Amino acid sequence: MSDARRQSLLWIAQRASAAVLGLCVVVHLATMIVAVRGGLTAAEILGRTRGSVTWMLFYSIFVFAVAVHAPIGLRTVIAEMRGIHGRVVDVAMLAFAVVLMALGWRAVAAVTMGAPA
Repeated sequence: MSDARRQSLLWIAQRASAAVLGLCVVVHLATMIVAVRGGLTAAEILGRTRGSVTWMLFYSIFVFAVAVHAPIGLRTVIAEMRGIHGRVVDVAMLAFAVVLMALGWRAVAAVTMGAPA
């Protein structure tokens, strides 16, 4: 794959993940504000998310969008600030994406399945 094509695909992935993140942040914040204003405690909120496939899917999509968006942005910042390009940065950002996904899905499990965080 040519460098121009790869850069274009990364640009599209960055923008698409930003759109998903924007929606997810709005839904998450609105839900939390409504829940807290409704008098729910953190324990009560977690009690309502346990076993919810809907919330598990929502937060899994949220985590995936973060794991796509953040490494691409960080890759660009590293390239612009340090002038470092190529395989080393790409591999490091892939590793960063994997770490973000693992930690994020662990949090999703804790919120929706009650697994220890």
